[in-house]
Amino acid sequence: MRRQHVGWVAGAAAAVLVAAGAITYAVAEETGGPDPKTPSADSADAGFARDMAVHHQQAVEMSYIVRDRTKDEEVRRLAYDIAQTQANQRGMLLGWLDLWNLPKVSADPPMTWMGMGGMASGKDGALMPGMATNTELKKLGTLNGKQAEIFYLQLMTDHHKGGIHMAEGCVAKCTVGVEKRLAQGMVDAQQSEIELMAGMLKERGAQARS
Repeated sequence: MRRQHVGWVAGAAAAVLVAAGAITYAVAEETGGPDPKTPSADSADAGFARDMAVHHQQAVEMSYIVRDRTKDEEVRRLAYDIAQTQANQRGMLLGWLDLWNLPKVSADPPMTWMGMGGMASGKDGALMPGMATNTELKKLGTLNGKQAEIFYLQLMTDHHKGGIHMAEGCVAKCTVGVEKRLAQGMVDAQQSEIELMAGMLKERGAQARS
């Protein structure tokens, strides 16, 4: 199991490198490189890239956890797809910040670029809308089988709802076209996955928490 897990992580990392390289060229062409058209550190483009990279990292972490807590192929396949997709997108977001010569962390509270700075309390590790708390992550790591599946699906549904809210903010406020298109793609894909997870929860006699 350990060797399989390492191989899975390595595959995700390789996908990130390929995708991040491709998207960097697209952004470079659109922004013209480091010139006046490059987003500023306090722009929505930079804020979204920073915050969504953190948000995505937790989704990847939760997916790795549940993968080792259940043998259900449907849940494991969903977790694999989410981890691959969001690790890939995270690489793109961080690649843009490198391209723009902007910091990957900010002194401002998360969501400031959306006018929501300080609204996410950060209590128990939940920095942004939809993020699981440290307590919830630990709980997920103690569950097995059906219980782990249900809790993961509930956590990920909440996570996707928060991610959609953030991505919609970028669609409205970001100025780099390729980033706005990625954000809209996140909205569409995560909404579809929320519907899929609702069905999976129903099959297990459960439902989303909110």
